[in-house]
Amino acid sequence: MKERDLVPQLRIRGGFRHGDVILFEGLDLVLEAGQWTCLLGPSGVGKSTLLRLVAGLNTGGEFDGSIESTNSRPLREQVAYMAQSDLLLPWLNVRANVMLGSTLRGEVRMLERADQLIDEVGLGMHAQKRPHELSGGMRQRAALARTLMEDKPLLLLDEPFSALDARTRSEMQELAFEVLMDRTVMLVTHDPSEAARIAHRVYLLTETGLHQPGFTGRPPIRAVDDPEALDIQSRLFSALRS
Repeated sequence: MKERDLVPQLRIRGGFRHGDVILFEGLDLVLEAGQWTCLLGPSGVGKSTLLRLVAGLNTGGEFDGSIESTNSRPLREQVAYMAQSDLLLPWLNVRANVMLGSTLRGEVRMLERADQLIDEVGLGMHAQKRPHELSGGMRQRAALARTLMEDKPLLLLDEPFSALDARTRSEMQELAFEVLMDRTVMLVTHDPSEAARIAHRVYLLTETGLHQPGFTGRPPIRAVDDPEALDIQSRLFSALRS
């Protein structure tokens, strides 16, 4: 894709409030170009809000700051966003949901690409089914295929694997990492083991602000039983509990 030559670094600075309630302030977060940045932390501190800000979606609050990209293209043209809920359209089957973005934009129908992704997320036998015929995990996998179908240089993923069983979660992590190689990815998760496995950089967003635990090592994706991943996971758990 042409966008791949324009993979951006992103910098988010500022504060956010809901009325008189400050969600975060003094934030300075850099998403390095072509890497997975993982945002970890407790509920209610603004992780999903950050994703919605970058995606240009309504947040119900006030952001005082800036979001800067290292290329000149409009940010919204570069972003694909996957929310916590699958947001599948109930009257469309899996294939039509996966191709929804290109259909709405009036682009050439890429049936072969859509079917490839549907097969890769394990839904090849279910492409003609509608969302009510799928389990929660299958719906999540369909939503992941739709996000990957967008083929954008900047991906915003809000707990994309949370509804999956352990084996499928591991497989989908590996698939997403492979398909999104060299893209700029921001992943929100509550799972330190997921962050330890898949992220180039991990930030903790807590009530006291944004923190970056210091760890270095081999680049992801790391095996689930990799001693380095287990060490990172342990340190992330400790940082969350401190």
